[in-house]
Amino acid sequence: MSVFTRPALAGLPGDRTAAREIASSAVTALSAVLVLFALLAPNDLDALAPEAFVRLPVEALLGVAVVLMLRDGARRIVAVSAGAILGTLTVFKAIDIGFGLALNRRFNPVFDWGVLGNGVDLLGTSIGRAGAIASFAGLTLLAMVVIVLMALAVLRLSRVVAGRRTASTRVTAVLSVAWMVCAVSGAQLAPGQPLASRSAVAFAYDDLRQVRAGIRDRQAFTEEVAVDAFRDTPASGLLNALRGKDVLFTFIESYGRVAVQDSDIAPKVDAVLDAGTARLKNAGYGSRSAFLTSPTTSAGSWLAHSTFQSGVWVDSQHRYDDFVKTDRFTLGGAFKRAGWETVGVVPAHTEDWPEGKVYGYDRYYDSRNIGYHGPPFSYATMPDQFTLSAFQRAERDRNRPPLMAEIDLVTSHWPWTPLPRTVDWAAVGDGSIYNPMPSQGKTPEEVFTDPAKVRGAYGDSIAYSLNSLISYVETYGDDDLVLVFLGDHQPNPIVAGAGADRDVPITVVTRDKAVLDKVAGWKWQDGLHPDRNAPVWRMDTFRDRFLTTFAR
Repeated sequence: MSVFTRPALAGLPGDRTAAREIASSAVTALSAVLVLFALLAPNDLDALAPEAFVRLPVEALLGVAVVLMLRDGARRIVAVSAGAILGTLTVFKAIDIGFGLALNRRFNPVFDWGVLGNGVDLLGTSIGRAGAIASFAGLTLLAMVVIVLMALAVLRLSRVVAGRRTASTRVTAVLSVAWMVCAVSGAQLAPGQPLASRSAVAFAYDDLRQVRAGIRDRQAFTEEVAVDAFRDTPASGLLNALRGKDVLFTFIESYGRVAVQDSDIAPKVDAVLDAGTARLKNAGYGSRSAFLTSPTTSAGSWLAHSTFQSGVWVDSQHRYDDFVKTDRFTLGGAFKRAGWETVGVVPAHTEDWPEGKVYGYDRYYDSRNIGYHGPPFSYATMPDQFTLSAFQRAERDRNRPPLMAEIDLVTSHWPWTPLPRTVDWAAVGDGSIYNPMPSQGKTPEEVFTDPAKVRGAYGDSIAYSLNSLISYVETYGDDDLVLVFLGDHQPNPIVAGAGADRDVPITVVTRDKAVLDKVAGWKWQDGLHPDRNAPVWRMDTFRDRFLTTFAR
């Protein structure tokens, strides 16, 4: 026999068949793993543990039962459709995890797509606009791949089930009995992880319920906005106890309860507040502090601003979108009707903001017209000290009627590094003094390798914002200044912790004893530093209490 006709060579076709069978089995196994992962994976990062995947999903049992009842054509259609739906749910779970980390809440599949766009803008401040768009495009492509792969995986498993009807029927019957026993007994490997799983169905139902609730909420919000005790109040009935005062409502980005209480951050910030109380007292100022419960947490500053100004609870993007289309009577509108000039200072804005007209500002400053010629500090387009200095030069240093302004300070916005340094107010100028500072500070990449460093950077940024504001009052304050400063929301869970409340500090500062006497009935605490016993109001109650207190 020739060496070219050995049995080993003759056996190659069999080897190929065996290899194909192994490859086919591997693909089937991978398909099963992919589908089980999709059915069992939680939408909460804290629940993403090994025991979450050692469960029996009822959806898989029902899927097999449906496949066994269908003919080939219908089976393929149902399998592909079910796989695409399962892939979509998997993508939504991943988005939920991202929303949980960034916003401490779930993603709403109808109303939250605009928030994803805001996320691209935020990411662009760290990696550039082009990089952010490329990242978003990559994630979109990945989502589409997941949906296609899931459809193919379910289709393949349906073929396996249909090709082994007897075995599939028996296994499904046994596992169904096991599922019912586990469901009735409540068996679980870990708390909150029942062996009898129906998490995919529950997740889909929760999403549908969330959509339905959102639709109903729009009607409820329309009714809330329509009820307004102050809408028709004449100028003579508004803000008489503040006549002649410059009233500044100043938001400090991410200034939440965690900054002043029960955290490793609080000692540093509390020291700034306590020292600031003493400094302002020496300059003749009194102050009172409490907490407001914000409608949002981690992000969504515009929801807090609109709630504070309007006196209605704006806790979602769809409520905000509806609010800016109304003529709701805002604090800005009240001051304007009563004869104040009204100003908005929003340095984070880099584009037109037509919806801002709802606040009734006579003038509006953003990053494009405030005169800043220095560098950005990550997300922050300019340091808070420059924002306050520019406002002072443009508005308070001229001859004019009393002013009401909302001023948004953004240095304490994520990622909280690098930070500017405080400079002499006379040296602020056009902001070019800040040019070398970003490169002298820590980069976000350096800080975000360690949660302790992240919390430290957050505390440093809050301390900077507070010191800037306290120094502003010392330098430019007078007998006619009334300052109300507050946080918009708590920082994200990396800093605030999972399950943190939504409370933010709020403080009134003035030299005028009559103004402080007016707010005595609020029972706020003396000084800049509210402690755990300070009153807590919902943020939407502030407008009516403020207008009522200072009406006469």
